[in-house]
Amino acid sequence: MDMIKVSATSRTSAVAGAIAGVIREHKHAEVQAIGAGAVNQALKALVLARGYLQGDGIDVVCMPEFVEVDIEGKERTAIKMVVEPR
Repeated sequence: MDMIKVSATSRTSAVAGAIAGVIREHKHAEVQAIGAGAVNQALKALVLARGYLQGDGIDVVCMPEFVEVDIEGKERTAIKMVVEPR
């Protein structure tokens, strides 16, 4: 399963659809965002995805954590959101 990477310019509805699809298929999704704009888009997408999944009777929770990632040889701090059914 791939990490769902979100940027500040990501469409929230597209990200929400990806999250919902991964949850339906794998029962576990990981969303990663770097920067305030990306975290904002990721969080809005999680809210939308939760609504999509409630229609299927799936209630999800999100557990955020900090992770260090290497981008072009530089260490960056990202927020990873682990999404799983409750």
